[in-house]
Amino acid sequence: MKNALSVDVEEWFCGHILQVGLEGKGWEAQELRALKNTRKLLRILERHKTKATFFVLGWLVERVREIITEIEQAGHEIGIHGYAHVSITEMSSREFEADLVKALNVTRQVVRGKIYGFRAPHFTITKKTLWALDILAKHGLRYDSSVFPLSFHPDYGISDCELSIHQITPQMIEVPLSVVDFLGKRFPCAGGGYFRFYPYGMTKLFLTRCRREGRPIVFYLHPWELDPDQPRLNLPFYNRIRHYYNLDKIEYRLNRLLEDFSFTTIREVIGL
Repeated sequence: MKNALSVDVEEWFCGHILQVGLEGKGWEAQELRALKNTRKLLRILERHKTKATFFVLGWLVERVREIITEIEQAGHEIGIHGYAHVSITEMSSREFEADLVKALNVTRQVVRGKIYGFRAPHFTITKKTLWALDILAKHGLRYDSSVFPLSFHPDYGISDCELSIHQITPQMIEVPLSVVDFLGKRFPCAGGGYFRFYPYGMTKLFLTRCRREGRPIVFYLHPWELDPDQPRLNLPFYNRIRHYYNLDKIEYRLNRLLEDFSFTTIREVIGL
C-alpha cells in the first residue's frame, strides 16, 4: 500500500482569507515567489527520492510556464487546481466549466504527459457541488482529490464521505484527504494548516493510524508553506495566525515526514 503526496501550487497571496489584506491592489501587483518555493520543495523531494502530484493553478502557469516544465522534468505528476482559485461553492456550473477549461488549455500547452487529476480550490467539492464531478469527467479527467471527509469545517467537507479511495461516480475516482475517526468525530491529519498547527508527533500518530486501518495516506502542502520570509499582509488576527503560524518549522517537519513515511504520486497509488 502506497501513500500519496500532493502539492497545491499557487502563490502566497491566492488563499481566500488573504484577499482583504491585498487592499484592492490585486494579484498582478504582487511579488511572484512560487517558482523559487517550488524549486526548494523539488530539492527536498529529490533528496528523499520521493515523487508527488502537483496540482498547479492555471493563472500561475500562464505567468511562470517553467514551473510545469521543472516539476515534470523531475518526474512528478501534474494535475489541475483550477484557473483563478475560486471556490466551486461560489460558482455556477457554467462558471466552473469555463474556469476548468481555461486552466486545462493553459496547462496542456506546456505539459508533456496526460492530465488525470483535479483538486478544487479550498477543497470545495461538497454535497452542494457534486455536479462538478460530471464536468471533470466530461473534460477527460479521471480522479478528483478535493473531498475532505471531516466532521466540521465552515468552508468545506463531506462529513459522511468514505474515508478510503473510492469510485464516487461511474466515471470519477475520489481520493479524499486523510482524516482519523476518534470518539465519533473525524479529525483532519492530511497536511496544510493542520501540519503547521499539530505537533509533529500528533501528525505521525494520526497518519500511522490511517495506515493501520488499511488506508493510504493522502497528504498535501503548498510551496508557500516553505517560505517563512514571504510578505506579511495586514489581516484579521485569526487569519494571520491561520496563514503564518509555524511557517519556519515546515521544512524540518517535512523532512521528518519523508523519513517516516513513503510517498508517491496519486496516479501511482490508484494505478492509472
